[in-house]
Amino acid sequence: MQRRARAMPRLIDRFGLPAHGRGLLPVLRAYGGLRPAESWFHRAHDTLGRLGSLEVRLACRSADVRRAQKLRYEVFYKELSAVPDMATAIARRDVDAFDAICDHLLVVDHDAPRLGRGSPAVVGTYRLLRQHVAEHHGGFYTANEFEIAPLIARHPGLSFLELGRSCVLAPYRNKRTVELLWHGIWSYVLRHRVDVMIGCASLEGTDAGQLALPLSFLHHFASAPEPWRARALAQRRLNMDLMPKEAIDPRAALRALPPLIKGYLRLGAAIGDGAVVDRQFGTTDVLIVLPVSAINARYIEHFGADATRHAA
Repeated sequence: MQRRARAMPRLIDRFGLPAHGRGLLPVLRAYGGLRPAESWFHRAHDTLGRLGSLEVRLACRSADVRRAQKLRYEVFYKELSAVPDMATAIARRDVDAFDAICDHLLVVDHDAPRLGRGSPAVVGTYRLLRQHVAEHHGGFYTANEFEIAPLIARHPGLSFLELGRSCVLAPYRNKRTVELLWHGIWSYVLRHRVDVMIGCASLEGTDAGQLALPLSFLHHFASAPEPWRARALAQRRLNMDLMPKEAIDPRAALRALPPLIKGYLRLGAAIGDGAVVDRQFGTTDVLIVLPVSAINARYIEHFGADATRHAA
């Protein structure tokens, strides 16, 4: 235990984690069993796909994770409505304890101006957490907002993957970048034999009245069937049934949805029961549940059953 305590400053530096605050206790728990093979230490050129100057790959160094955290700060805090605490504002990086145990999917642009040591710019990222890693290190991030334990327990033979912290730099929010991110996720799903993807997806804003149309649409038209349903935590739950079904204009509702949520729905995802307001990020979150078996066949054909569409 003393050896672990002495090593904590190195751990904090490596993972870019703050040395104080609410995030430290989960890191202390995680450090006892964290192994490089279970986190984001991958081969230096673990490329999952290429599309022109863009490459999708997994982070292989602590510097890669820090660049992903900087991108998240740029999008969540500078562009959108997240409110940084003092440590976050000083570091100018979006950091939490889960970064230490997740894999980090990156889209990098080899034609963009290079930063320190010639590293290509990170223009898109996703955070990936496999079930067996989560179970060894305190659980999924999503469990802070939704009751996912019963959902997982109902499917004991299936492997779950949590998707989170998705963002893309504004000039790269186009089909090419999003397609590469999803190619990377699909490659990862196949590599690790994932059966179900889950995660929180956000609508900008915290005023339920202003979000009544998209939330009600998701409730009436995209609710997960009972075997795949999970409820928002009772103490944080926001009712999504804010409008009667017959009063909803589906086209207007779809226009009001963020592109990420529309993308999940097109893939075949369903939505959990109830939403959660995240005051820090200025968002209202819904639960995404996407069994691999439910993915629209045309998307599997598009990326290839063996993820060869954009293979490097």
